[in-house]
Amino acid sequence: MRLSRGTPLLAAVVVAAAVTWPTPAAGTAVRDGHCARQEQVRVPGSAFQQSACLSDLTTAGLAGTPYTDLADQAGLTAAGTRTPSGVPGLQIDGYFPDSSHFNATHGWRHDAQFVIRLPDRWNGGLVVTGAPGTRRQYATDKAISDQVLAQGYAYAATDKGNNGSDFYRDGTRPGDAVAEWNTRTTQLTRAAKRAVAQRYGHAPRRTYVTGISNGGYLTRWQLENHPELYDGGVDWEGALWTTDGPSLLTSMPTAVARMLGSARDEDLYAVGFARGSEFLWPYHETAYWGVTQKIYRAEFDPIYDPACPGPSAGNTPERILAPCPADAAYDYASRPASVRRAVAKVALTGRIGRPLITLHGDLDALLPKAADSDVYARMIDVSGRGALHRFYTIRGGTHVDGLYDTFPDRLRPILPCYRSAFDTLVAWVEQSTMPPADRAVDRPVGGDVVGSCALADRDAPVR
Repeated sequence: MRLSRGTPLLAAVVVAAAVTWPTPAAGTAVRDGHCARQEQVRVPGSAFQQSACLSDLTTAGLAGTPYTDLADQAGLTAAGTRTPSGVPGLQIDGYFPDSSHFNATHGWRHDAQFVIRLPDRWNGGLVVTGAPGTRRQYATDKAISDQVLAQGYAYAATDKGNNGSDFYRDGTRPGDAVAEWNTRTTQLTRAAKRAVAQRYGHAPRRTYVTGISNGGYLTRWQLENHPELYDGGVDWEGALWTTDGPSLLTSMPTAVARMLGSARDEDLYAVGFARGSEFLWPYHETAYWGVTQKIYRAEFDPIYDPACPGPSAGNTPERILAPCPADAAYDYASRPASVRRAVAKVALTGRIGRPLITLHGDLDALLPKAADSDVYARMIDVSGRGALHRFYTIRGGTHVDGLYDTFPDRLRPILPCYRSAFDTLVAWVEQSTMPPADRAVDRPVGGDVVGSCALADRDAPVR
């Protein structure tokens, strides 16, 4: 890891998402036509970039090309998700100087990769995100990029500077790899603003930060630490890191213990897992719990079990997903102060400086809401920033929307609620239209479960 130095109307909002996307306002087309100024757009601080003038920047047009990666998006959206298409413009791929090499996209084997998309018809805004989980820069193309491009926003995404199950090997000290995620998001935001100015003749009038899971964490951190760069954000089930807990390191060990037969269901409820989410646990045992605990514990507390995972989380899917047995007994509260110092590098405070909307599924079986967004909402309130925050619990929502296809009678996708939330944020920021109060959004009994969401359902407040 190495960074270059240069380098108020009260209204109920009901939005049907994923059916039609607004056409950018008249007069926003680049005056010189398709991909104008392509040769003039340089991403400040990048070590390498390549540009492509494309007839469609959405996944419908990019599928099967080098300009997206459908495999890295797997599981994030429901199979029936509808997305817009037909957004011509300029795509810039590249990377910033970095010394790690986990990202093999384009054959570059170079981290700190980014993608910037500049539509021909621009609405004056920019949306920035970072990859969820340990994925890469194209991971949220279908979930985020397609919609915002169709609305006329420029879009920028980063791989966070390290990725994959061995990301914890980056950096020289515990916590460095995750800390880089924040630095890279800040770096890309600043660079993308300047690239936008080169393309359209002026800087973006509005900039929004958003993301899923680890991307939601990035959104929280950016609005706490660099509010000057953004006008607001939408946090979709962001990960919570706090110096004294809770965090993944206080909930995942119990999940691993259950995997290995030394914990009961009641123990999982005690660390935040929701009653009613039990039907999702077998899948998470095989796909998430073991690998999540071992790689994040290796990132912040490598001395706990130096032999596992060791220099690699594994070279086969089975080995990667397998837990470290010692993690079943991991007790964050009893670990040395050095571990807290490592987590403190990336810890959240709740002191957001711009409007933030948080969404969290009540059946999230990876980042339990009770140990995550419920806590973060209280942190925001305690810090005196509650007026800047709205929090919507999505009933029937879980961590990845792809599971809806397996359990359509029990789950609902969060994506349509996310799209509604994004439009709600924009109305809050740009029109002073106050969003609905904190609430739980019911799972629809019928209708278009995959394609619509009403954030203003009449329901009891969440908190």
